[in-house]
Amino acid sequence: MTQIGRSFARVFVLVAVLLLVLPGSATAAELLRPPGLEPEIGFWRAIFGEVTSSQAAIHDDRRLGIVYEIVDLPAGVSSAQRRRIARDARKHYRDILLRLASGQRDGLTSEQRRVLGLWPETVSNAELRRAADRIRFQQGLADRFRDGYRRSGQWRDYIRRQLDEQGVPAGLAALPHVESSFNPKARSHVGASGLWQFTRSTGRRFMQVDHVVDARRDPYLSSEAAARLLAYNYSILKSWPLAITAYNHGVAGMRRAVRTVGSEDIETIIREYRGPAFGFASRNFYVAFLAALEVETDVERYFGPLTRATPRPELVVSVPDYVPAAELAQALNLPIDTLKDYNPALLAPIWSGTKHVPRAFKLRMPVPDSGLSVERRVAAIPAQMRFDEQTPDLYHRIERGESLYVIARRYRTSVRELMALNSINNRHRIRAGQTLRLPVSDAYAQTALAGNTETYRVRSGDTIGGIARRAGISERELLALNGISDRNRIVAGQELRLRVTETAEPASPAVLLEPVVVTASLRELPAPETATIDTATIDLAGDTDAVAKTEPVAESDQMLADPSDYLVAADGSIEVQAAETLGHYADWLEIKTQRLRDINGYAFRRPVVVGQRLSLDLGRVDAQEFAARRVAYHRKLQASYFDRYSVVDTAVHRLRSGESIWLLTTRTYRIPLWLLRQYNPDLDLDRVRPGDALVFPQVEMADAAKPKRGVLADAS
Repeated sequence: MTQIGRSFARVFVLVAVLLLVLPGSATAAELLRPPGLEPEIGFWRAIFGEVTSSQAAIHDDRRLGIVYEIVDLPAGVSSAQRRRIARDARKHYRDILLRLASGQRDGLTSEQRRVLGLWPETVSNAELRRAADRIRFQQGLADRFRDGYRRSGQWRDYIRRQLDEQGVPAGLAALPHVESSFNPKARSHVGASGLWQFTRSTGRRFMQVDHVVDARRDPYLSSEAAARLLAYNYSILKSWPLAITAYNHGVAGMRRAVRTVGSEDIETIIREYRGPAFGFASRNFYVAFLAALEVETDVERYFGPLTRATPRPELVVSVPDYVPAAELAQALNLPIDTLKDYNPALLAPIWSGTKHVPRAFKLRMPVPDSGLSVERRVAAIPAQMRFDEQTPDLYHRIERGESLYVIARRYRTSVRELMALNSINNRHRIRAGQTLRLPVSDAYAQTALAGNTETYRVRSGDTIGGIARRAGISERELLALNGISDRNRIVAGQELRLRVTETAEPASPAVLLEPVVVTASLRELPAPETATIDTATIDLAGDTDAVAKTEPVAESDQMLADPSDYLVAADGSIEVQAAETLGHYADWLEIKTQRLRDINGYAFRRPVVVGQRLSLDLGRVDAQEFAARRVAYHRKLQASYFDRYSVVDTAVHRLRSGESIWLLTTRTYRIPLWLLRQYNPDLDLDRVRPGDALVFPQVEMADAAKPKRGVLADAS
């Protein structure tokens, strides 16, 4: 066995508790380090600090202290080669473990005796048999950790300030080591992005994530959001080990784990919880974090003297209006590539000129050497280059037989930009009836709205008069075309028919620039390679096939900040959540609504009540499929909401006698009930009393949802 291999096999007896006192806080937050988890912490300590990406550990995925071998990987190994090496290694040790599980101890080879010696003397044959199916392949991360440590100096102080402002232990500044190796360009196969590996759905709760700005890509903006998410997790779970694990598994998953095992102890949950989505990643997230924190704290022990990058001098200015990026670059006397480098959150439509830099966006740039102040330079931008609103979006509804290539040619753009603008990963996976957002210029929009369209999608703030005026028709014509009797009865999302001209193509549309791929790099250090990092398994470069089998409705693929339990209990029941009806359940189960009424003793017209439990008929659709459909519904519902609004703050409201939660939610704070419940997961609507304190999220309408000159649909 190698020295590295022996480091895995040590029995750790040290009892350590990391006590981190929050700056400016009278309370002490504990990042507990249970002695029983030392073998797991030791495993990840070696992965982060000793085993490089040119090596891999073959180990038991439950008892991480048992490492069968450290294998050296060929230089330049491909993913296919790595999978083949992993497959061969698993077969080799599976055969050995099955031989040992037979109970025969005579005639063992030296290799078989070595493997048996890794296990306690009291190990049973049954345990060895189970272990034969638990062999895992983990590629080392030490070189990535080293490089990430160097990069981290660029943002470390800023991250710590954000954590401190939210009351989060300073030690959590080490979490990006686990998530991305401090690579701001990291992207996972499930779409998680950036330093903190936010998924799109979770990110939209804490920062701007849309087709114009993706704050996940910006280390500063995403760090602010991560601090808020961690504080939110803690506010619900009241335990830092649980809140940290929830960063991977979700607050709903951790609340379910606590209920199932009857304990908030993280070691008990790791050892005993067998939830359907609590796989290797979730089970190991907290111990991996503790190991990363330990390696970072004593980095010279593992890598020798290392120097962190120093933060590069930057200036931040708030953009006063909607301004084209080219105009800003010219006013600031900066190459546009420099602005891209300093502002990775701004996406391709900004740099191509399709969209403007949003009003109030915190633009980062190098500190100017001399001359006019930045504020005066921005103020000098001509008035005709300042706009009160964003360039309106245009849409195209896909017809049968159309491809992205055909659509891109029609609108004089590229397939690549269409895909980026609409978050399409596979150019061939589009469907008839799907609506595509188009990367077209303001000039194109004005031409199109002059009457070259068939339909228009109503946005919040629209009026019949405004739509008719932009489309070049009378209100009476618009009302008649759509069979509308009340000009005040239109709703956001509604499609209206417009008068159609004989012209099929817009006259002289603006020529669009080819899209620009936005990347960020540090000038003081070699730019990290764009990485695809599997955050769902903490197997950042390993053999994902070796992880546990398919996990139903994986928590990592849900809205991780959503504490609602969407899974089906063992007894076939569910907890009713907001925005759900018996009709929804019947559709997802492919049964009649009356069947659900019969099962649950519901009289006709009796509604379901949020928070109560409801029994299901799983005869046609199994629990996993039901949960998947349910999650898909809520994901779509919430995505639609966060397309229009973002949470900017919270307010504590103490209920007074006579106040209605429904009215407070819908009229005072103007939020949906499901969002209120996410910030108050234990809220029982039947048991609220005067004096109860509720947390109300405060929301702000996104720029894209504010009333504009118009949004075109079905451009044809």
